[in-house]
Amino acid sequence: MKKPDLSIIIVSYNSKKITQDCLSSIYKSLEKSKLMVEIIVVDNNSQDGSADMLQKAQSSKSKVQNQNLKLKSIFNKENTGFGRANNQGVKAAKSDYILLLNSDIVVLEDAINKIYKFYKQNEREINFLGAKLLNNDMGLQPSVAPFYSLPVVFAALFLRGDYWGLTRSSPNEVKKVDWVSGACILTKKLCFNKIKGFDEKVFMYMDEVDLLYRARQKNMTTYFYPEARFIHLGSASSGGRSFPIIQVFSGLTYFYKKHHSKFERFLLIIILKLKATIGLILGYLFNNSYLKDTYGKAYQMAKLD
Repeated sequence: MKKPDLSIIIVSYNSKKITQDCLSSIYKSLEKSKLMVEIIVVDNNSQDGSADMLQKAQSSKSKVQNQNLKLKSIFNKENTGFGRANNQGVKAAKSDYILLLNSDIVVLEDAINKIYKFYKQNEREINFLGAKLLNNDMGLQPSVAPFYSLPVVFAALFLRGDYWGLTRSSPNEVKKVDWVSGACILTKKLCFNKIKGFDEKVFMYMDEVDLLYRARQKNMTTYFYPEARFIHLGSASSGGRSFPIIQVFSGLTYFYKKHHSKFERFLLIIILKLKATIGLILGYLFNNSYLKDTYGKAYQMAKLD
């Protein structure tokens, strides 16, 4: 049996509708493509009917006109987290080329063909490749960023860094960058395995930063390709507004413990605790339970081990 040209890995968790929409957009994008593509969905023990939907989609031939597309699913018995589930999917993938897609992605036009073709043409220079991400209203979604040095962390937390382009941005040209959003990354299985995939100690958020930081340490490159466009809904499996903030605090703390000096970690903790304290003060001043709960938990996450 011929090896697929591309393996698409999707992790789902209680996201039945958006995962279904994601799959439909992939089918539509590749409707006229000659690429042989396998789609691997790793479901993290969803309780919303996702498993039934995936099983039906896997056995149904009527919705997929392109016979070069094959769907298979892996069903976990617990929520193993984003990184571990992606590692599972990559391990099961048969292609040499891997496209990591979030379940809350909607593929626009022939974006998959475009990013795959560009990568193949430039794979001697490019190891990891990100694409242009858009919000649901088609507005730009910043998806390119420098690594989280202390000034970058401070700008992100206190100076609206994304708004001013100090932290994340969305370039209009092909560009070598530090890291790209994990919502859409194309790479070779060889590159992914060379850095041993995602760090499974990172449950969610900061996983792609750690992945691409380790890639840089191995002299591998990350590029951004704006011609392939995807809608990214964002935080679809996060379980509420508080969870992403808490996980970012946790992720930054872990990232600095892993990659930076103790002094840098100490300064990071000061920055994080200052941000959490301000959030708590505002929560108590305005009797806002969301702020009190979120930044109370975030404060606890910011600690030196």
